[in-house]
Amino acid sequence: MNKQDLIAKIAKDTGTTKAQASRIVTVFLATVTKALKKGDAVTFVGFGSFKTSIRKARKGRNPLTGGTIRIPKRKAVRFSAGKALKKAVN
Repeated sequence: MNKQDLIAKIAKDTGTTKAQASRIVTVFLATVTKALKKGDAVTFVGFGSFKTSIRKARKGRNPLTGGTIRIPKRKAVRFSAGKALKKAVN
């Protein structure tokens, strides 16, 4: 399922237009992104939680040249599935 499939499903199930469903999905994703950017965790009980963690700077290899490169520290998004989601999938 991609974003357009999700929008179509939401529009069908709620009886709204695809344009309205698209705005809802866009605002939802922007809100989650802003929260993660600020460092807040986003939790949906039963579904899962999103949080950020800091990946340390490290050395890596350029696969083309074989030379060592420095990979800077960065934020990474982590997702942990909730108990209900795990149970539903299995």
